[in-house]
Amino acid sequence: MNDTQENAAIRLADYRAPAWHVDSIEMDFDLDIESSELSTRLLLRRDPAQDSPLRLNGENLELLSIALDGKTLDADAYRFVDDLLEIDNARDGSVLETRVRLRPAANTALEGLYLSGSHDAGFLLTQCEAEGFRHITFFPDRPDVQSRYTVTLRANRERFPVLLAGGNPDGVGDLDNGWHWVRFVDPHPKPSYLFALVAGRLDKITRDYVTADGRKVVLNIWAESDAIDRCHYAMDALERSMRWDERAFGRNYDLDVFHIVATHDFNMGAMENKGLNIFNAKYLLADQDSSTDDEYRHVEAVVAHEYFHNWSGNRVTCRDWFQLSLKEGLTVFREQSFSADMNSAPLKRIEDVSLLRRAQFPEDAGPIAHPVRPAQYSEINNFYTATVYEKGAELVRMLSGHLGKQGFRRGMDLYFERNDGRAATLEDFLGSLGEANQVDLMPYLAWYAQAGTPRLKAEGRHDAESRTYTLRLIQHGSNGHEEKPALPIPVKVGLFDRDGEMLDLHMDGQTSHGEKETVVLLDQAQASFVFRDVVEAPVPSLLRGFSAPVILEYEYAPAELALLLAHDPDGFNQWEAGQQLACRAYENLRDGVADDALIAWTDALALLFEATEIDQALLADLLTPPGEIELAEREASVDPQRIHALHRQLQLRLAERIGARALAEKYEMLHKCSTIKLDATSQAQRRLKRRTLELLGLVDSAETQRRAVTQYREAPGMTDRLAALNVLLRSDAPQAGSAVAQYRARYADNALALDKWFALQAQVPGDATLDRVKMLEQDASFTLRNPNRVQSLFGAFVRGNPSGFHRADGAGYRLLADRLLGLDALNPQVAARLATAFNGWQRLEPCRRELAHAVISELAGNDALSRNLSEIIVSMMQG
Repeated sequence: MNDTQENAAIRLADYRAPAWHVDSIEMDFDLDIESSELSTRLLLRRDPAQDSPLRLNGENLELLSIALDGKTLDADAYRFVDDLLEIDNARDGSVLETRVRLRPAANTALEGLYLSGSHDAGFLLTQCEAEGFRHITFFPDRPDVQSRYTVTLRANRERFPVLLAGGNPDGVGDLDNGWHWVRFVDPHPKPSYLFALVAGRLDKITRDYVTADGRKVVLNIWAESDAIDRCHYAMDALERSMRWDERAFGRNYDLDVFHIVATHDFNMGAMENKGLNIFNAKYLLADQDSSTDDEYRHVEAVVAHEYFHNWSGNRVTCRDWFQLSLKEGLTVFREQSFSADMNSAPLKRIEDVSLLRRAQFPEDAGPIAHPVRPAQYSEINNFYTATVYEKGAELVRMLSGHLGKQGFRRGMDLYFERNDGRAATLEDFLGSLGEANQVDLMPYLAWYAQAGTPRLKAEGRHDAESRTYTLRLIQHGSNGHEEKPALPIPVKVGLFDRDGEMLDLHMDGQTSHGEKETVVLLDQAQASFVFRDVVEAPVPSLLRGFSAPVILEYEYAPAELALLLAHDPDGFNQWEAGQQLACRAYENLRDGVADDALIAWTDALALLFEATEIDQALLADLLTPPGEIELAEREASVDPQRIHALHRQLQLRLAERIGARALAEKYEMLHKCSTIKLDATSQAQRRLKRRTLELLGLVDSAETQRRAVTQYREAPGMTDRLAALNVLLRSDAPQAGSAVAQYRARYADNALALDKWFALQAQVPGDATLDRVKMLEQDASFTLRNPNRVQSLFGAFVRGNPSGFHRADGAGYRLLADRLLGLDALNPQVAARLATAFNGWQRLEPCRRELAHAVISELAGNDALSRNLSEIIVSMMQG
């Protein structure tokens, strides 16, 4: 890290409470596309223990006027340097008034106040997390400064008929020259990152709602006229979320109105602004023709996530950005719990752990590894990562497992009660959970301070004479990071006999005996746990439900994994056994040695494929081996194209073992059941149908292509349509071109469906895809200005297509570097996120490693990079 970046680093150890608070803020906007003006009135409160002058953040602001306590300030009474406004002579109780000019249409970074869509048809909106508010007005832009907001919006009625802000409506009226005004007052103090406004031509759907404590609430979802009919599912999901939070956590909504707005131009997935959530349309719009089953579930999950933030993030916010996981990790856990209750809990757990291993484990193992609570940062937008979100959620899940469902609820009740209206820390969170249950949870803070994925080694020893089984657990290392102090690791355990029956568990010192599973806590470097009355050597089922985010090391025999795959009633651990066995099968193929694991894996799945009582969605997941990204984590030197070839061979062996006839019969049976319904059974059938078609294509390519063409033509919904198109593209079918063109024409006016079209083509494995990506850049609907479109093409290519991106000639690296420079000039946040595709370059085989290093070094030497992108690239170099 160079000197400039070192000086710019913000450190947790340097935290000081704010010297100045803002008890209330009044904001009066005169809105327009090219130029908007804002008058702000701040009621200041000084910390008597500090004597620092008043300092306010402000970036890209044109200061028109400034006054303190009603008197216009002379130029020598304040200083505006390096995005910091410093004012002399402010005192406790002073009122600061400023007026600034903003340029929404010129704001391509999509941070602060900006234009979404075209000049003529688009609308204005804001994005303030993490530090966007300073792009709107002068303010101490930090989460521990909480204020009550009164917001008045004025605009031309014809151009901006809808005016929205957070809080409760507090008046409307007409003005001269065709303008009108609207006022909103938020009675709850909130940090500046939760401020929001929306202004433009929008339609809405609305619903009345009454909370469990009797408050009448109006629910509104807003979108442009061509999209509003696709918001009904989101409205249903919102109501389910509100009811669930009332039951599960006792949390009721606290304003008279709740608004959600959809936009296609958004850097994030969605934003939980108090009373006015703003959503990337990708996570709000859904309809049967253009949305897949997975997308319906994601809409439900993201709507729930943002709503749950009303308490875990808004009413109780984070003291500083180092505590980001206090709101995000906690809310992801709440969202996951909701989704598990609404759908299949085992499938949800599989989905969450798959994402963790695909996105967070590589992050933990690479140069951008960081703790869930980092010690320092340069650009906070770069820390909206899988580590903060997904690993953070896993840490909350561990705490919930430690305390039990009722104990966790007691702790959360105390946390919300004690910290309502406050900016809290992780210590506040753990303290509340622990105090409510009379247990010390502070040792779990070590999880938040360590980077890397811990490894848990397990060893089992059976003593026939004493009829005991001793499980020895050892924690060590973390993906190449230095040794760290021992962590508390809860390990959920079950034992099976050799016939696949679960044993009753008996342990000395346990309060209960005879249960089928138990949780043992490893809170030191190693420990042994003794189970009594075990007649023969058992097969342990370890880390059931993935009870801790660790890498488990246990020397299972292939037959033992096959037994768990066949008999474990824990859906997650059944799947996990299959994943481990598939990894061993992959190693059989890679190393060219004994194929014991390969035979055990394919035999076990062939039997499950014929079973009639198994859940079809679970079967689809069992038939899917770990992806190429996960398999790469098992390699010391990564050759993505070789991994791709072995991954395909692994699936071919499975398809051959099941047999073309059995696959075809299963497919035809499922195809006849095709429906557009969203019930669990229909979704499960489509999930298995897709996987069966993929496997069938490996053993009967021509016939599968014929089936895929028929499926594409007759598909009642997007899940079947996209699955068929994927098979046609990946098999290089002669019919693929016409299907791709037909899809493009059908969805020409559907931005989200086109995103899928770009992504599907960008993820076709192989060298040729790079040229396809370049061709797709020329499509009339592609633009670097839209984050969704960038991610659908370049994100899908560099993150979702290892064999295509990591070409042996390095052309993929060069393409990414060139596009990063163009993106960085428009939207530094998107550029920085895309640059993380270079994570793990040090583990590539030597030729690719050298090519990647040359490109990253060239980027690192570019002095024109934004702070966002520079921090990522420098981290890559240091790693």
